[in-house]
Amino acid sequence: MIVFEPVYDTYVPNLVMAGVTPRYVPLRGENWTFDPDELAKAFRRLTRAIIVNTPHNPTGKVYSPQELRVIAELCQKHDVIAITDEVYEHILYDDAIHTRLATLPGMAERTLTISSLGKTFSVTGWKIGWALGPASLVNAVNQAHQFITYAVASPLQAAAAKALNLPISFFENLQRSYQARRDRILDVFAAIGCKAFKPQGSFFVMIDWRGIAPAELENDFQFATWLIRDVGVACIPASPFYQEADKHLGKYFARFAVCKRDETLTAAAERLFRLAKR
Repeated sequence: MIVFEPVYDTYVPNLVMAGVTPRYVPLRGENWTFDPDELAKAFRRLTRAIIVNTPHNPTGKVYSPQELRVIAELCQKHDVIAITDEVYEHILYDDAIHTRLATLPGMAERTLTISSLGKTFSVTGWKIGWALGPASLVNAVNQAHQFITYAVASPLQAAAAKALNLPISFFENLQRSYQARRDRILDVFAAIGCKAFKPQGSFFVMIDWRGIAPAELENDFQFATWLIRDVGVACIPASPFYQEADKHLGKYFARFAVCKRDETLTAAAERLFRLAKR
């Protein structure tokens, strides 16, 4: 199965437990793009599926229609199933538009679209989501789901149905709220001279930490530890989102989350500003 890296860190352990061999295609550059030729080479005789996470965790990338068309053409050429993780579908920034891979020509019958209540409605602990696709793929999900999660509490399911019927204004307010948080954090990083990658969606911001860290720090784990102990701000080191052979690609990156209360973001900003002065 093909995955793009940096890859959300639960995909690969689940693949390995299922006896599946992951094949990695890196996202690179300011916009976290993939090389179409590199992706094409990843499709081989034994390739059965590809996972597409858009908006993407950890980078906040939103796959463009052009990128999705490349993926769709390769899936149809090699008879490969696409599994899309779209849990951040309503958390978009600026003029970003979320396009479902399943809506492209020839993909409805070979795409399993997965999303969740957790991110959009801020109830991640409820673990309620859905899978959409052709009957054969949805049936396969049901067969696996029965032996993994089984079911969630019925009152939470009733609440989920209520949430899904909220007016469009809820989703508009959600977007504005997260956009304000994202912009605030980007402004902080810009003010302290730190390079941040502007996300198009999700609630994460990736940075290159070399502009704000002591010169003796050698990797992302050292940076995360130093930032917690000396500055009082927590982040996630990025190298765990890469396979062993590619960990060097993430050694200078760290991920921050903007899905926090205003007072938490204010405290983080104040500590980062003090760091810059120091």
